[in-house]
Amino acid sequence: MSDRNASNTALGTLFMRGVHQLLDAKPLILDDPTALTMLGEDACRQIKNNKDHHQTLAARALRTHVVLRSRFAEDRLAEAAGRGITQYVILGAGFDTFAYRQPAWAKALKIFEVDQPATQAQKRLRLEQAGMELPPNLSFVGIDFEHESLRDGLLRHGVSLTETSFFSWLGVTMYLKEDAIDAVLRTIAQFPSESEITFTFAQPPDSLSGPASSFHSSLSKIVSAVGEPFVSFFTPAAIETKLRQTGFKTIAFLSDKEAEERYFRQRQKDLHIPKRSVIAYATL
Repeated sequence: MSDRNASNTALGTLFMRGVHQLLDAKPLILDDPTALTMLGEDACRQIKNNKDHHQTLAARALRTHVVLRSRFAEDRLAEAAGRGITQYVILGAGFDTFAYRQPAWAKALKIFEVDQPATQAQKRLRLEQAGMELPPNLSFVGIDFEHESLRDGLLRHGVSLTETSFFSWLGVTMYLKEDAIDAVLRTIAQFPSESEITFTFAQPPDSLSGPASSFHSSLSKIVSAVGEPFVSFFTPAAIETKLRQTGFKTIAFLSDKEAEERYFRQRQKDLHIPKRSVIAYATL
């Protein structure tokens, strides 16, 4: 994917959050009615008319991962806000909707959506067509990474490197080469102590077996077909080592047991709970 082209997978993620709102049992993992507004009536009608397509094991597994990672990141953000963080930086924001449905506690935050300009232009067009107003505490940080570093882009758009901050980085690292991932982590490591990141990563294909391997193979074919192939894979141990070497002190992963207890135990078994951790969080 070029910095000059809008991301197809970002739009696909919005679509899956919409499917979750319309087809999955209550209580939802991620309550995101804004996703439906941003998708529009035609897309919502298409989802309802193709229910069977969205209920295959592969579709449910991918949808579960998408809504789980957003819910968990937002829960981590709420905890961070409680301890006084002032900036929320969404890396690879795509069609993330948090800023447009933010709870009262988030209104004291400065929210920055970071993405390449083409995807942001497509998002802003959808927001305009849906009649959605931009919240006053939101800033779009458009960065063409072929010509500007993340640090320079953040500074240019008013992000303060001296304020304790929370970063979410969901569904992005697998599309980046390792040196680009390291550069992002080094930039975040320049923020004050108690700053935090929650992010996702892909595990090496040869470490997977059974349904997990089949799911990964199917997903890889899908993203490759739209021109956004996976290029980086890490074990949890490799991620922990990388984070510690960069300067992060507290590092953990969302386990399947914790995910089930926090989000799935009190609802129907219609979603597919992931069995391998690919969600990490770390604090400086």
